[in-house]
Amino acid sequence: MKLLEGKWALVTGSSRGIGQQIATGLAGRKCNLVVHGRKPGNMARTLELLKPFDVQVLGVSGELSDRQGIRSVIDGVRSGPGHVDILYNNAAIMSAWKPIWEVTPEEWLDIFQVNLLAMIALCNAFAPGMKRRGYGRIINLSSGIRDTPNLAPYGVSKSAVDKYTRDLAAELKGSNVLANYLDPGWMKTDMGGEDAMYPVEDVLPGALVPALLEDDGPSGQLFAAQDYRMLVG
Repeated sequence: MKLLEGKWALVTGSSRGIGQQIATGLAGRKCNLVVHGRKPGNMARTLELLKPFDVQVLGVSGELSDRQGIRSVIDGVRSGPGHVDILYNNAAIMSAWKPIWEVTPEEWLDIFQVNLLAMIALCNAFAPGMKRRGYGRIINLSSGIRDTPNLAPYGVSKSAVDKYTRDLAAELKGSNVLANYLDPGWMKTDMGGEDAMYPVEDVLPGALVPALLEDDGPSGQLFAAQDYRMLVG
């Protein structure tokens, strides 16, 4: 089992759901964790789940819907471990179900701010340091959603995540900073709903695969967590 001992990972939106699963999965690989929630109190359950693991844990909070909140997350990391080796841009919001032509410009902007622009800001903050150190794994959460015009802002934002990640991978080529995007599958979470195909626990171990890639491994590629359901640990 490959370990990540001595590495630091930031997992946005790790107070619950998929992000919480990723955080505990990384801790099981001996990776130190920066847990993120919108508010400090939101992280209590994840911090409790991480107590049995022999890893260092830091909590940072901040709304990803505004610059001040994003700055709070970045400053929290820099005042703690100072850097991250693994960045999971997991946090996202869902758009309201409505006809595509009824979505207002403000709604489009709100979705893109959290799902894309905040992600870009965190990549801008931490990827250059990864490049200088010659090691990094950036995993941006994508989605398999398609042909669902009533959720167009969410779906389009995730397509933009995919394109940005491929461009980022091209920028980082040869640096051993690998940038990939992850489709977790349709999970039973607050966002995915009770009708989703998979229990949230099934995001592991597949969601960890892009964080565990060997040096100079694939970059700019899609990983689907459910393709690895047969793996153990």
